[in-house]
Amino acid sequence: MLTMGEKIKIMLKRRNITLSELAERLGQSRQNLSNKMNRDNFTEKELIAIAEALDCTYKATLTMNDTGDTI
Repeated sequence: MLTMGEKIKIMLKRRNITLSELAERLGQSRQNLSNKMNRDNFTEKELIAIAEALDCTYKATLTMNDTGDTI
């Protein structure tokens, strides 16, 4: 299973965007974003902002296996 940092790196390549450019779009330093990518440490708010900066949709759900209820 890919980490979120790995998924972001793949999307950066597909979008032909550098990590520095993404960091600039997010209003943070490249080093700070690089550290978050290496630690794979993102808040949901940050993931939504990253998705928007990459013209993507971020979806996070929890689904109960016994009932199928999704939050």
